[in-house]
Amino acid sequence: MNNELQAILNYMEKERGLDREVLIQAVEYALQSASRKDLARNKDVRIAIDRKSYDIKAFAKKLVVEDVSHADEEILIADALAVDPAAELGEFIEVEVTPRDFGRIAAQTAKQAIIQRIRAAEKEVVFDEYKDRVGDIVSGSVRQFIRSDIIVDLGRAEAILPSNERVPTEEYQIGDRIRAFVLDVRSESAGPSVVLSRSHPNFVRTLFELEVSEIGDGIVEIKGIAREPGYRTKIAVVSHDEKVDPVGACVGMRGMRVKNIVRELSGEKIDIIRWSDDTRTYVANALSPAKLAKVTIDEDDPSLVHVVADADQLSLAIGKRGQNVRLTAKLLSMKVDIQKDEQEADFEKQLAEAVEALAAVEGIGPENAQTLVTVGFLTVDGILAAEVADVAETTGLELDAAQAIYDAASGVTPVASESPEASSEEDVSEASSEEDVSEEAPEEAPEEAPEEEAPEEEAPEESTEDAAPVDETPAEEDAPAETPEGDDEPGAEADAEAAEEPPADETDKEEEKA
Repeated sequence: MNNELQAILNYMEKERGLDREVLIQAVEYALQSASRKDLARNKDVRIAIDRKSYDIKAFAKKLVVEDVSHADEEILIADALAVDPAAELGEFIEVEVTPRDFGRIAAQTAKQAIIQRIRAAEKEVVFDEYKDRVGDIVSGSVRQFIRSDIIVDLGRAEAILPSNERVPTEEYQIGDRIRAFVLDVRSESAGPSVVLSRSHPNFVRTLFELEVSEIGDGIVEIKGIAREPGYRTKIAVVSHDEKVDPVGACVGMRGMRVKNIVRELSGEKIDIIRWSDDTRTYVANALSPAKLAKVTIDEDDPSLVHVVADADQLSLAIGKRGQNVRLTAKLLSMKVDIQKDEQEADFEKQLAEAVEALAAVEGIGPENAQTLVTVGFLTVDGILAAEVADVAETTGLELDAAQAIYDAASGVTPVASESPEASSEEDVSEASSEEDVSEEAPEEAPEEAPEEEAPEEEAPEESTEDAAPVDETPAEEDAPAETPEGDDEPGAEADAEAAEEPPADETDKEEEKA
């Protein structure tokens, strides 16, 4: 029994984790290479190791002849029959040709060959182990740097983390522990190459599968992942059980599940969104937290989505340096076009113009103009159409301040084309009939008088009185203020109303005017 060989095989099997049969075959192959020096003339040499005694024997094929001329390649028929009773002339039989000192010579010569074969066997074991682990997460330590690539010690194997699979915001030192995603296992001449990645989107997917039990059980499904390594990841999830909230399941109690993943990703932000089979809803969810005004799919290009956002939501929808919209497009595998809401822009422009117009009115000012427009008073006419008390209540201003605004608005009210100063003698002569009309219908005068008159000599409070007495001179001056309405009415109506008055009143009025 070859105890020395048995001890070596036991050690290799235990320490290196190699299969004993693989080791024996490696030794046989190495000894076969080494034996060719002693048995060079016969190329058909076979080495056999007994699986029980571990004895080593060499066998060679020889030609059966009657007369031997080359002893290394031929054998007498008599000797051949002793080895194989069925041997015949002209046939090849296998004969043991083990040299006497073959054990010592073979051990020395085959040492390096055995080591090489063992290394090859180890590489095969590594390949067989990791070829089925593609998609898994493994842990190791940083062993060395080769340029910008990292060599990771996985224990029984080495792996490489290429520079293009690293996260740009992460830095490592020799000896640091690292977790990575097994991206690929390649069988190369130098041995198997295990390629790792920390930037691949499936690294995040696998982390969620390990952290969220509902995903592992198939209750919650990950429908898509878009990632910019080191900065932000969007992950779309859906629940196959209506009782389970997919977003809540991924976030976890007090956010512990997603916090663990963020910690593993060195602080990378993660957006967990609800998947929907409706593209418009899916886009709205993906662009959250931005609120969208409108989402439409292009009729000519179904892969193009048009998004309209309000002005205050546009930058939020686009994201920092376009990150939010890029990730959304990647998540949906579509093109996303975001535009500002033009209707809102026009409305904002109108509001700005309204503020500017009111601020230009003497007595209102920019601050009050902004307040008035905010609560809905966009024009001077709008202010005058309301009561002073309503203006004060709506704007939250004091009554005196509201009165001042009202008076200021009254001062810019459009008047008739013929001003009081330019009124002709005929207008004064017609004042009596117009005064009669105002006396008969006093409810119309209070509304129109403040809007149309603009006398500079009157006190502000007089412009807000319900009606001026018909026998006072200011009433004559105010008469043209009602021209916008009075000019359009037939004169017959005024005459009919004047006819109803007693003759004595008309006589008195004529005397007063004279």
